[in-house]
Amino acid sequence: MTILDDLTVAPAAPDLRRAAAELRRLKEEVSRGPDPAATRRQHGKNKLTAHERLELLFDEGTFTEIEPLRRHRASGFGLESRKPHGDGVVTGWGLVHGRTVFAYAHDFRVFAGALGEAHAAKVHKVMDLAHSAGAPLVSLNDGAGARIQEGVTALAGYGGIFRRNVAASGVIPQISVMLGPCAGGAAYSPALTDYVFMVRDSAQMFITGPDVVQAVTGEKITHNDLGGADVHASVSGVCHFAYDDETACLEDVRFLLALLPSNNREMPPDTPCEDPPDRRTDALTDLVPADPGRSYDIRAVIEEIVDDGDSFEVHEAWAPNVVCTLARLDGHPVGIVANQPSSLAGVLDIHASEKAAHFVSTCDSFNIPLLTLVDVPGFLPGVDQEHNGIIRHGAKLLYAYCNATVPRISLVLRKAYGGAYIVMDSRSIGADLSFAWPTNEIAVMGAEGAANVIFRREIAASDAPEALRAQRVEEYRSELMHPYHAAERGLVDDVIDPGDTRRILIRSLAMLRSKHAEVPSRKHGNVPT
Repeated sequence: MTILDDLTVAPAAPDLRRAAAELRRLKEEVSRGPDPAATRRQHGKNKLTAHERLELLFDEGTFTEIEPLRRHRASGFGLESRKPHGDGVVTGWGLVHGRTVFAYAHDFRVFAGALGEAHAAKVHKVMDLAHSAGAPLVSLNDGAGARIQEGVTALAGYGGIFRRNVAASGVIPQISVMLGPCAGGAAYSPALTDYVFMVRDSAQMFITGPDVVQAVTGEKITHNDLGGADVHASVSGVCHFAYDDETACLEDVRFLLALLPSNNREMPPDTPCEDPPDRRTDALTDLVPADPGRSYDIRAVIEEIVDDGDSFEVHEAWAPNVVCTLARLDGHPVGIVANQPSSLAGVLDIHASEKAAHFVSTCDSFNIPLLTLVDVPGFLPGVDQEHNGIIRHGAKLLYAYCNATVPRISLVLRKAYGGAYIVMDSRSIGADLSFAWPTNEIAVMGAEGAANVIFRREIAASDAPEALRAQRVEEYRSELMHPYHAAERGLVDDVIDPGDTRRILIRSLAMLRSKHAEVPSRKHGNVPT
């Protein structure tokens, strides 16, 4: 007879069933929120709850929550009597189009989504899991910033988030979705991520709010006019995508995730394509005027080239003189940078350079090939541009292209003048392949300007200056700006028929898919600031 024989084991099943039922009741209560009135207030602002948002983000029934029962340990200022489960943030992972994605969502119903020590620890946990698992991270932001009652520990919590944002930068896609307020230091986390989505009227981002602005500067301004979605989408460039409602916003977050790899060690996901890879693009000859001075919408060109005419434009409302968009060619994602002749004639300026540089760098981080469509008259001249640093901002775009190791193809549609030609991924800075249409003009400057410089004295001394100027302009154009000049010197790989554009681009990208580029041994480069 052993000691175990003396033990009387009571049936555990009934107690376990009661415990499981109690656990389900508790978790349902946590999901519902601390107060039905708080949920009604949230819905009254046309805002969903944290769990409702996560249901829209993830494939149905796939979200797994972690640490839903966590509570803060703070005391003072009434906190010891208020210890709701979850501490104002929902964290976990699920599937988006069948692939693992991690997320955290502020719950504005609990402490207005303000961050304290326990709240921060939950966010740190899910960020660490995303990084180690090599999966994207989505943050659904709707919080009042640092929890003032917890003092410096709340600030330290933000520091931990920022440090993790930087550590994961270029390793996993990080997407910030702004669905409510985000003020003070809290705004730096979205700024450190790859993409920022905002919902109009509901979301605002600023370092100092309207009251502080008025107290310091005397300027009176509303929350939306200071840091709303449209302001950041069209003026500051902080926001990449703006929407009227949360449902449309989260649908496009899912769409973006379908174009991105899970991490920097994977290729972006390809999909079956019914659009023939050898489809002719003869419509391009009607879309693009041969006259380099006439305007057109480069988006129509992109629509004609890419699979099913479908693309996803980034920063659509900011710096519209350059278009940056994600699309597919033969089912494979590609990042497209294109000058926009319908806005400022497609010149490069400070904002366009910054916009394109960030897009190029992000595509390179996540193994998305780059296609550059060139129709650029140069950099925007002016005292304002020079004094505000067009040199260093233009250098950011140059740096981004030179630093990129993904497959890179450039296509000159019409004009490509001066330094802007070089910066727009010319062969000289490392484009793998460079093509041009037979309407291309690649030169230091336009023929008129060049003739005025070279033959200035001769024209001034002539009895018929205008006739001589026209003659010299034509001579310069025929000598140095004819469509085959760059191709004859090996600076363009081929001059192609516009109708063959899609076929040639797809074949070229297929050849470059196995590209391997050696990178120098260094800690990191020093990006122009």
